Amino acid sequence: MKGLYILLTVIFLTSCQQQSKEDINKAKQASIDSMKVEINKQRVIDSMKTEMAKLNEEKIEAQKEKVVVVHQQDGTNATTAKKKGWSATAKGAVIGAGVGAATGAIVSKKKGEGAIIGGLAGAAVGTGTGAVIDSKNKKKE
Repeated sequence: MKGLYILLTVIFLTSCQQQSKEDINKAKQASIDSMKVEINKQRVIDSMKTEMAKLNEEKIEAQKEKVVVVHQQDGTNATTAKKKGWSATAKGAVIGAGVGAATGAIVSKKKGEGAIIGGLAGAAVGTGTGAVIDSKNKKKE
């Protein structure tokens, strides 16, 4: 009878140790997965900061006044300042990123990853669309 108790105790301890190893591996994998999600979030944040810095630079450049000389009928010259807003490429990137992130978060089971992927894809499509619009506007000028 003692042998049966010893055998059951050994089986119980062995199974607990195996379960413990599986739990540790699952915890490690969960930690790795969460770190990957955070790294991807930080990449998106960094890329958005870069884009915002570019937009701010463009905004500063656009705010610099461009002087246009207009010849009036009476022979005098008048100068007017012309301000330039955001380019269609910048607008498309920002709008596409917002819509893509919202759609990705709604559609995906993993909200954070879906928002990141959707935001990046939306920004890419918006940038492409805006670039096409910009090129058409330049041809008109």
